[in-house]
Amino acid sequence: MNLNLSAAAPEIVLLCALFGVLLADLWTSDENRYITHYLSIGSMLAAAFTQIAVWTGQPAQAFNGFYLVDGVSQLAKLTVYLGTAALFVYAKPYNKAQKMFKGEYYTLAMFAATGMSVMISSAHFLTAYIGLELLSLSLYAMIALRRDSVQASEAALKYFVLGALASGILLYGISMVYGASGSLHFAAVAQAAADGHVNGWLLKLGVLFIVAAIAFKFGAVPFHMWVPDVYQGAPTSVAAFIGSMPKIAATVFTFRILVEGFALQKGDWQLVFAALGALSLLVGNLAAIMQTNIKRMFAFSTVSHMGFILLAFLGSVIGLQAAIYYAVAYILMSLAGFGVLMVVSREGKECENIADLAGLNQRNAWYAFVMLLVLFSMAGIPPLMGFYAKFAVLKALVAAQYGWALWLAVFAVVMSLIGAFYYLRVVRTMYFDEKTDDAPLSDSVLLKCVLSVNALLLLVWGILPDSLTEWIRIALEHSF
Repeated sequence: MNLNLSAAAPEIVLLCALFGVLLADLWTSDENRYITHYLSIGSMLAAAFTQIAVWTGQPAQAFNGFYLVDGVSQLAKLTVYLGTAALFVYAKPYNKAQKMFKGEYYTLAMFAATGMSVMISSAHFLTAYIGLELLSLSLYAMIALRRDSVQASEAALKYFVLGALASGILLYGISMVYGASGSLHFAAVAQAAADGHVNGWLLKLGVLFIVAAIAFKFGAVPFHMWVPDVYQGAPTSVAAFIGSMPKIAATVFTFRILVEGFALQKGDWQLVFAALGALSLLVGNLAAIMQTNIKRMFAFSTVSHMGFILLAFLGSVIGLQAAIYYAVAYILMSLAGFGVLMVVSREGKECENIADLAGLNQRNAWYAFVMLLVLFSMAGIPPLMGFYAKFAVLKALVAAQYGWALWLAVFAVVMSLIGAFYYLRVVRTMYFDEKTDDAPLSDSVLLKCVLSVNALLLLVWGILPDSLTEWIRIALEHSF
């Protein structure tokens, strides 16, 4: 049996560190909970450094072909580890104020990061499903961490019920693929389809069910029902996690299953993606305009952004590059945006509504500027990263071989213009409305430094996107 443990070294380091944090937290009092906090940040950074140390330019397999490491998986996992470490920094003041500064938050987030790593490196449907379930089960528990909150419990239950349904749909689709091809390895399914040794209609039906489950994980219309309720009901530090790292995991998960496993069925699932992407842009942007709760606004905004990622898969290699770039950009935007919301929240008062950001520029000009960069980037205003991400997707659509792809690109531009309205409304509230709260904001030096780097990356990678796009291009070249 070919184990090749070095291919899974980052996950092994993360799991060992996670068990260490679990044991340390058992003997840590509430007054010394900062020990768990810094150990958790150290664990994520250790996993990131391990990923860099074992970085390989050539694809490799592990665990008898069930697990693979290539350029895309290494880039995505590094993003997850560094993003989770940054989130831990943002979440500390918020969790302390909301009486959530407990070890469970960190250990569940690290379990979720491990699940995402397994999803990203899966070469087999069973491996992908195990990673997906580890991620999902961790998220269900994280949403319900605030046990005295009815909203959080309701959101966790809704997500659990709908998530279980999506998992069942995925399993049903996987069983059809196995029945059609006789294998669950992505490469073997693709080879069987290429050789014509498959039941064509059964395989198409299996692909349809798998696409539906993937659309749920993205939060695409019409599988988006859980997104606004979970964002609003979950604690902001948990909503920040749900709204960021899983997006790149879902993007690579889709790449693994559909692009590598069902390349010959591309015409079938790309049509479905075109419909899902267009509906997500339409519903996400129109629904966001009507929101006064900023977390629900971000939720519907997420739906529209996921529509862009789905449309990127209609392109060829350019589209895949655009999808991964967009996922990285959205992680940076989401982390910084929720980071500011956590800073503005305080004990007894959460930053829930757009009105809670009134006069933020008068309270702290730097935090207002960070949020300005985030909102402008989400709206696709140059020279920020969000603009180039949308431009890359539009470029991939125009270059696609489908005649209707050009009309989709025009539709996406119109929806982006509509979306700019609700982002600019928040900017107006921050800069032109009178402040309604004089409570001091967090003065943590580490938080300010990490948040500043996060926001400035949106500007730097927007002005100089080639530094990241070239890395993504090379990663795709060094993939299976």
